[in-house]
Amino acid sequence: MNARSLRTWSWLHKWSSLVGTLFLLVLCLTGLPLIFHHQIGQWLGTEVSSPAMRADAPRVTLDQVMAAAKARFPSKVGMYVSQEPDDDTIWYVTMGDTPASTTGLKQVAVDARTGAALAEPRLDTGAMAVIHTIHVELFLGRTGKLFLGFMGLLMLVAIVSGVVLYAPFMRKLRFGEVRRERSARVKWLDLHNLLGIVTLTWAIVVGATGVVNTWADLVITHWRNDQVADMLAHYRGMPPVTRLGSLEKAFANARARQPDMKIAFIAFPGTAFSSEHHYGVFMRGRTALTARLVKPVLVDAITGEVSASREPPWYMNALLLSQPLHFGDYGGVPMQWLWAVLDVLTIIVLGSGLYLWLGKRGPVRKVLASDLRSATR
Repeated sequence: MNARSLRTWSWLHKWSSLVGTLFLLVLCLTGLPLIFHHQIGQWLGTEVSSPAMRADAPRVTLDQVMAAAKARFPSKVGMYVSQEPDDDTIWYVTMGDTPASTTGLKQVAVDARTGAALAEPRLDTGAMAVIHTIHVELFLGRTGKLFLGFMGLLMLVAIVSGVVLYAPFMRKLRFGEVRRERSARVKWLDLHNLLGIVTLTWAIVVGATGVVNTWADLVITHWRNDQVADMLAHYRGMPPVTRLGSLEKAFANARARQPDMKIAFIAFPGTAFSSEHHYGVFMRGRTALTARLVKPVLVDAITGEVSASREPPWYMNALLLSQPLHFGDYGGVPMQWLWAVLDVLTIIVLGSGLYLWLGKRGPVRKVLASDLRSATR
């Protein structure tokens, strides 16, 4: 690589890093507690747990579950019913003023065995909710999501350009070598390069999945306009459903269509994951990987009969896999700790890069110039 190419890559790495550094630091700092959101919720007492009962205790119907939730919030309408992947003893009922509401949402946790309302988990209040909102959208809604997606793309550019520069700049040093006999800034330069290459794969995975997650609203809208509209073309022009049929019947028929799968969540008519005329019953697999992939079964909200079911397109699978992978939710506590350690190392990489840039007129500038000459020889 000649000197001109190296200067071009250096410029690209410097400015793609600098433009996004502040926002990437915010994302890393807010992402750290989100990795342990379940454990923090238990510590704060915001996680819901069900009373101990025998494993084969009978279950109540989903119609009874909805009745219990409706008793807590009579003026709200159902939006979603879901269960955690590792706990089928609690149904979480999300309710709003309308099926398309984005604010004023309420949630009721209902015991799946007794039908008793256990708690009302907070959805948009508390420290973790604030941290999550900052991490996802900076309190700017869809604009904030897309902006952070652009910052993620800059991060990927910085990573790629950093990899391109790593070999020529470090070829005269042993891997992992830190020149301790030099100034503090030079030592930080070597440490910056070392930690950057060590966290390379993780940073690409988290950065890429983060970018995909910021497109969630656009992906879901396209899926509705493409796949869902095609499956339900014969319902086009019909008025929206105003009186819903049995949720239990809809769930039973969806489960009969996909007997080897488990329930992930149910979307009510009018929500983002259904149509104006259907319950969207989303079934998931039973293995560690397929548990994150869902298959929609659209059930007529009046009759409870299955209208359509189709494998989700590749872009929906990409979104569904990106969400848990972004926060390290696949491998339990060991993977959470690995994600946390790599997150902290990335914070050091970002902070050291900013420190080096602020001191660019000192010895680091001379070292970089010397390394540039060596790299082009």
